[in-house]
Amino acid sequence: MKVTEHIENANGKTLFSFEILPPLKGQNIQSIFDSIDPLMEFNPPFIDVTYHREEYTYKELANGLLEKKVVKKRPGTVGICSAIQNKYGVDAIPHILCGGFTKEDTENFLIDLDFLGIDNVVALRGDAVKSEIYFKPEKEGNQYASELVSQIVNLNKGIYLDDDLQNTSATDFCIGVAGYPEKHMEAPSLDSDIYFLKQKIKNGASYIITQMFFDNKKFFDFVDKCRKEGITVPIIPGLKPLSTKKQLNQIPYRFKVDMPDELIMEVVKAKDNDAVKQIGIEWCIAQSKELVKAGIPVLHYYSMGKSDNIKAIGKEIF
Repeated sequence: MKVTEHIENANGKTLFSFEILPPLKGQNIQSIFDSIDPLMEFNPPFIDVTYHREEYTYKELANGLLEKKVVKKRPGTVGICSAIQNKYGVDAIPHILCGGFTKEDTENFLIDLDFLGIDNVVALRGDAVKSEIYFKPEKEGNQYASELVSQIVNLNKGIYLDDDLQNTSATDFCIGVAGYPEKHMEAPSLDSDIYFLKQKIKNGASYIITQMFFDNKKFFDFVDKCRKEGITVPIIPGLKPLSTKKQLNQIPYRFKVDMPDELIMEVVKAKDNDAVKQIGIEWCIAQSKELVKAGIPVLHYYSMGKSDNIKAIGKEIF
């Protein structure tokens, strides 16, 4: 079922969903099931599965020269999605990126998803590889998420890259895209970021999931700006509870989001990470309650492969 259909069928009730990471290469899928099992009591209608693009590593050879190797540390997104739908009977939503994919790679990826009965995808540009400062698309790939959305929509119309194909079968993907309440790190302003978000919706995206935020006012302001620009699709807030002191610096640096001073001071004064984890849970519960009260259709939690803190939040909200 499509995400938009899940929201419609909920009749105003706030739904619970979450995002997981594929395990590191060499680990088995049981670690995924172990992180999902404790959260199934909250009846998630869908679970997102991230996609992690390639990384470049350099190995020193016996002659002293360096050999460049391409490594995918977290493969398995498609297989995990299939396993989730088979085991739990809920919709699994793979992320699909511009980075690391040619348009043909993307088309083949989408064909596999369609064959597996996967109805939803989240279309993202993706980040630059760690060895590069700025994002570079593949030579024959999509440069922007809006272009990726257009390719998916074309496939939904039965339009494939090969014009010579006859009697093609149309897919029927529901497309989610990312939104940034505090703007994308590369955007010159929030208004310009929303302008390009609107383009993704015009091109055929059906819902928005936001980057994490820790101040609900920034989310509500973002939604108001989107609505004033004519964006009417569901906007799903992405939430992440803090769990370590290091995240006070890591999250703003990595994701370019601000934290409220009240939260910062509570974490600074915490005696250890166990205390920080409880602070993060309580803060996220307060965020969640306010969002539910505001009639938000879905609360989407970034679990990062750990479910105990998400379960503690879910018990208070759902």
